[in-house]
Amino acid sequence: MSLSTELVHADDKHNRVTDIVSPINVATTFRYEEVDLIPWNEREDFSVLEKKPIYSRLAHPNSLRVESVLSKVLEGEAVVYANGLAAYFAMLTYYNPKRLFIGEGYHGCRSIADIHTRNWNLEQHKLEIDEILQHAGKGDVVHIETPVNPYGTSFDIKAFADATHSKGAILVIDSTFAPPPLQNPWDFGVDVILHSATKYFGGHSDLLAGVLAVKDKEVASKLRTDRIYLGTNIANLEAFLLLRSLRTFEMRIQTQSENATKLVSYLIEHKSDFEGVLEGVFHSSLQTEPFVKEQLKGGYGPVFAVTLNSKEQCRKFPQLLTCFQHATSLGGVESLVEWRALTDPYIIPTLIRVSVGVENVDDLIKDFANALKTLQGAKN
Repeated sequence: MSLSTELVHADDKHNRVTDIVSPINVATTFRYEEVDLIPWNEREDFSVLEKKPIYSRLAHPNSLRVESVLSKVLEGEAVVYANGLAAYFAMLTYYNPKRLFIGEGYHGCRSIADIHTRNWNLEQHKLEIDEILQHAGKGDVVHIETPVNPYGTSFDIKAFADATHSKGAILVIDSTFAPPPLQNPWDFGVDVILHSATKYFGGHSDLLAGVLAVKDKEVASKLRTDRIYLGTNIANLEAFLLLRSLRTFEMRIQTQSENATKLVSYLIEHKSDFEGVLEGVFHSSLQTEPFVKEQLKGGYGPVFAVTLNSKEQCRKFPQLLTCFQHATSLGGVESLVEWRALTDPYIIPTLIRVSVGVENVDDLIKDFANALKTLQGAKN
C-alpha cells in the first residue's frame, strides 16, 4: 500500500475497541490473564507484549500502534523512544563502540557522546572519509546527519557507507530533516536510521518522541529489551498524539518541503536586494553535487539557514516577523526561526535557522522579505 494509506491503516491490526480513533490509554499496569502466567525467565521472547500489555514501561497499546505505523513508514523494524536523544543514547548503549565518528549536527548527540567519553573512554573522531579509513574498526559507529542541522545541507550517504563498511563499522544516519518520502537512507547502505519523531512525524509542537529503525528483527528485539531497563519507552499521551500526527504526515511534509524550497529560491534570486543584511543562504536545493538529488528524490528538507551581517541583526530579526515565530525546535505546522546561538554552543553566532511550516508560501516570502528590508533600513 502507498504511504498515505499505511499512515492511516498500518496499526489496524492492534484494534482493541470499536472506536475509530484509538483511545488514550492512561493505565500504567494491566491485569494478568490465565494464559499469561509464564515466569519472566521462562519466556523465549517478549512478543507477548504486542498482544497483552503488562506494564507501560515495557509497552502499551498506543506505543505498539506507533511502532507498527513507523515500521511501515521507515521500511524497517521501528523502536520508539521518549525522545530523539533517548533513541541516540539507546543506539550507543547497544552497539557500545570503541570509536565514534561524528561531525556537524545536533549538539545534543555530541553531548551524549561526551558523556560516553567521560564515563567509558569512547574515542571521538572527525566525520571524514580519510579519518574513517585510517582509524575505524569492527563495531565502531559512524554517525552522519543529513540533511544536517542547522544548515539543511546534505552529505554523500553512499560514500560514507562504503568507507564505513570497508572497516567493519556501523553507519547510523540521523534523517530527521528529511523523513520519507523525501529521503530513504536504506537505498544508500545505512545500518540504522534515527529520527527525532518530535519533529516532522509529530508535526504539531506538542509531543516528544524518538525512533530507531533497523532491518534485523533480532537487533530490534534487543533494543526493545534494553529500552525496558533504560526506562525510555514513549509515554501514553505522547504515543496517542504521535498516532494522530502520523495520519496527516505525508500531506504536511510535502507542503513544508515545497514551501521551503520556494522561499530559499526567492532569497537566492533577490539576495542583492538585501545587501548589508543577508550574507548567506544554506539548503540542499542549492547544492550541485549529483548525490543530493539522488538522495532527496522526494523533495528537499523543510529546514534551511541564513547568516546575517551581525549578531545585533540576529537579535532583532525574529521580532520583525509575523508568520515566523521565534522558538527552538522545528518540524511543526507553524513556521519558526531561531537565532541558533541561543541554544547551540557550537554554531557561528550570526546564523538563523528557519523551519518552514504549512502556511501560504507567498505570505512567508513577503514576511521574510519585509523583515530583511526593515533591518536594512535600520542602523546596525
